[in-house]
Amino acid sequence: MHPRIEDYALIGDQQTAALVSTDGSVDWLCLPRFDSAACFAKLLGDEDNGHWRVAPVGAGHCTRRAYRPDTLVLDTEWETDDGAVRVTDFMPQRDRAPDLVRIVEGLRGEVTVHSELRLRFDYGSIVPWVRRTDGHRVAVAGPDSAWLRSEPEVRGWGEDFGTHAEFTVAAGEKVAFVLTWHPSHEPRPPLIDPYESLRHSVEDWRAWAAHCRYDGPHRDAVVRSLITLKALTYRPTGGIVAAATTSLPEEPGGVRNWDYRFCWLRDSTLTLGALLSAGYLEEAEAWRDWLLRAVAGNPADLQIMYGVAGERRLPESELPWLSGFAGSAPVRIGNGAVDQLQLDVYGEVMDSLSLARLAGMHPKPQMWELQCALMDFLTTVWRQPDEGLWEVRGGRRQFVHSKVMAWVAADRAVRTLEAHPELSGDLDGWRTLRAEVHREVCERGYDPDRNTFTQSYGSTELDAALLLIPRVGFLPADDPRVVGTVDAIGKELTRDGLVRRYSTEGPPVDGLPGGEGTFLVCSFWYADALHATGRTEEARELFERLVGLANDVGLLAEEYDPVAGRQLGNFPQAFSHIGLVNTALALFGEEEAG
Repeated sequence: MHPRIEDYALIGDQQTAALVSTDGSVDWLCLPRFDSAACFAKLLGDEDNGHWRVAPVGAGHCTRRAYRPDTLVLDTEWETDDGAVRVTDFMPQRDRAPDLVRIVEGLRGEVTVHSELRLRFDYGSIVPWVRRTDGHRVAVAGPDSAWLRSEPEVRGWGEDFGTHAEFTVAAGEKVAFVLTWHPSHEPRPPLIDPYESLRHSVEDWRAWAAHCRYDGPHRDAVVRSLITLKALTYRPTGGIVAAATTSLPEEPGGVRNWDYRFCWLRDSTLTLGALLSAGYLEEAEAWRDWLLRAVAGNPADLQIMYGVAGERRLPESELPWLSGFAGSAPVRIGNGAVDQLQLDVYGEVMDSLSLARLAGMHPKPQMWELQCALMDFLTTVWRQPDEGLWEVRGGRRQFVHSKVMAWVAADRAVRTLEAHPELSGDLDGWRTLRAEVHREVCERGYDPDRNTFTQSYGSTELDAALLLIPRVGFLPADDPRVVGTVDAIGKELTRDGLVRRYSTEGPPVDGLPGGEGTFLVCSFWYADALHATGRTEEARELFERLVGLANDVGLLAEEYDPVAGRQLGNFPQAFSHIGLVNTALALFGEEEAG
């Protein structure tokens, strides 16, 4: 039986990440970066596409597993007839090369453990040449090289294009494995001490988690979400990837499989707000600085997403040798939506930089000049149809959310000039633009017969992004049109109490066959809107339910199927965890824990 998405846990070193299953197998790992080719791709194929399993001989899924409190260090335990054993998995913060460390420890009795390593570079397509050197197994293929060693050294052998080891641990005995990657043309990097690395990793994560200012209900879930966001941050640049994976399906067996290992501008304001509110100014500044570098240049060339270092070219292609998660093909790398026009990103960038200024971050040189250039361009294009927040592939429309975010851009520009008269800008022109956009949205994007805003001008469809109207300040939460929109979404877009992005019945706006699950971040937005419109008890009940949808180690994917009771989409999803943090802060931010 193929694993479920929620069977996985995340470990990482803030430059890449691995997924570890409940059966002790590392089934996904890209080296050296989040968006590099995977050397373990079983997640999207089968065992011969690369994995590394360490588990008791004959054992299946673990008995229990958990992160060590306030860390990204994972402990997985098995109880067997012969005793008990624990495998501790983590990736220490790297100096030069990425390391994956797996420490086996006997807890009770004597347990025989088997390690099976199948390295398959380039997304599971290349079997490396493996040799033995000074007690190490060395795998080389093209630009990639990986070294495996154990402390103490255990008996190992090659079999069926894999590297195996088998050994017995008694209570208190330990065996540590270290897998190190480096470019094949460079010498092997210095060896790390696995036990010292474990101690430092635990200390570093706990020191970081201690900065969290939130002290309300479900603090553990909030801290876990913040740790996950930190783990999805590319430390050298501050960019935050949307997820650690590509092509985990939005519908099992379907074609809605996308690569999320990039940084989306749509996430910027909500990410910044979550980090600032939770007390992480350094991470917020790093994200702001990444944003400024990524969007620098001609405003006409602004993209909706970038690579972790700000790369612009993210061509989409398919990997036909991978069968897909649970047979969901095609498997895609890169993302063709990078070339779409999404007008909402101008509002998100302007809102993020405005929020950064209000939070007291030191303005960067040319920041206001960049903002003025963005506004000048937006003034000329805001009336155009676009692909919208959800990156539809069914043709451009006049999406209401895109227009609302154009209003946000003008509003934040006006507010900045009003608060900082020393800056220069077209204050009168931006005030006029703000009023014009607002008037048009209220006239063309609102259905008075149903008392709700709609997905696009002239449409009868709804869109969960409309829940953000009060959050961004377009209308107050007690405006009857806002209340009506929240009510309409609750009636028409919910499935078993959770919220879909939009309807996929009838001719799909996204131009794709099949359906998808409910979107977790949209469900968090719904809880926020319920709270803002005075239905706080309902909002808290929904929040409790959403927290309960996380897997056993507190992680959320992009979507949830309430009928089948399973997570869907790429995993773990930054947007879902951002939603959890922001909703917790909105509902309980002023309360004491209890």
